[in-house]
Amino acid sequence: MPYFKPFKVIIVGFDGVLGSALTGALDLFSFTGVSWQRFLDEEVEPRFNVQIASLGGVDIRCSNRLIMQAHGDIQEVTECDLLLIPTIGDSIDKVLSQNSALIPHIKRLANTKADIASNCSGAFFLAKAGLLDGKIATTHWGYASKFKADFPLVDLQENQFVTHSKNQSKEQSGNIFCAAGGSAFYDLGLLLIERYCGREISTQVAKTQIIDSKRGNQNSYTNVTLHKPHADQLVQQVQEFIEENFRQAIQVNQLADMVNITPRTLNRRFQAAVTMRPIEYIQAVRIEQAKRLLESGDVTIKSLAQQVGYDDISSFTRLFKRATELTPKEYQDKFSRLAI
Repeated sequence: MPYFKPFKVIIVGFDGVLGSALTGALDLFSFTGVSWQRFLDEEVEPRFNVQIASLGGVDIRCSNRLIMQAHGDIQEVTECDLLLIPTIGDSIDKVLSQNSALIPHIKRLANTKADIASNCSGAFFLAKAGLLDGKIATTHWGYASKFKADFPLVDLQENQFVTHSKNQSKEQSGNIFCAAGGSAFYDLGLLLIERYCGREISTQVAKTQIIDSKRGNQNSYTNVTLHKPHADQLVQQVQEFIEENFRQAIQVNQLADMVNITPRTLNRRFQAAVTMRPIEYIQAVRIEQAKRLLESGDVTIKSLAQQVGYDDISSFTRLFKRATELTPKEYQDKFSRLAI
C-alpha cells in the first residue's frame, strides 16, 4: 500500500467548548484511513495527523465539565493544513471574552495556506477575528439573530448546512468552511475529508461511521476538491467563472478574452496553477457535479447530461467513463447514497 503523508489538522481547544464536538472531530479525522482498513483486514494508513491545541497547552475544561488534555500549545503551531474551531458549549459572550487571546492565533494561521473551518457557534470565533467579513457563513439557527446583530458585515445563511468561502487576498489563500448545528458537523467533516483524500475515502468514512452523507444544496460544493490553493488570481477568476457557469457553453477563447490574455497564455498559466488546461477543468467540474447528482440517487441518467452542460448524451457518457472507468448508471448503482 502506498505511503500517504498525513494532513495536519489542528483543533482549537478552549474552556467552554462542547465536549462532543471536540472529541467528535478528533475521532472523525483520526480514524480516516484506519477503521475501514481494519474491517477489511488491510494495512492501516492514517490520513490525518490530528492535534488539539490550546493557549499555553493547558488542559481544557469542556462545557460538560469533562477535562481534556491538549496535545500542544497553539502559540507554537506555525502551519497546518486545516484549522478547526469546534462548538462553543457555554455562554458565547463569556467564552469569547475569556478566550480572546486565541483570536490573534486564529488570524495568524488564517494568513497561511491553511483551510479554516468552524462548527456551529464556533463561527463566532471566526467572525470575531474578522475572517468572515463580506463572506457567507452559517451557524446554529438558534444563534442566528445574535450573530447578525453582533456581526452585520457577515452574509449569514442560517438555512445552509455548510457554507464555503474562498479567500481572495494574497495573505489568505486557504478556504473558510462553516457548519450549522448538530449533525451538520458530519456533513462538513465528510466534505473536508473528500477535499483532502478524495471521494472514495470520504465514502469509506461515511459507511464505517454510519453517517448519512446526503448533503443539502450540493451545487456550491462542486469545486471543493478541484479548487486547490494557488497564488494566480487570474486563474482563480477563470476558475470561479467556470464553476458558476459550467451548465452553459464555455469556450476557451471566451475565457481568454474575459481576462485579456491569449488562449495560449491562459492554457500555460492554468497548467502551472492547477495542472490542467481550462478545457480539462471545465470537464472536471462537470464530471464532479454529475457524480454528486448520481450519488444523491434522485436523478435520471437521461436528464443528467443536460444538468451538467452537455447536449450530447453519448459524448457525456464517454467523458464520464474516461474519468471514472464507470458508466453513469454503473456509478449510480455503486455510489448512490440511498445504498449506504
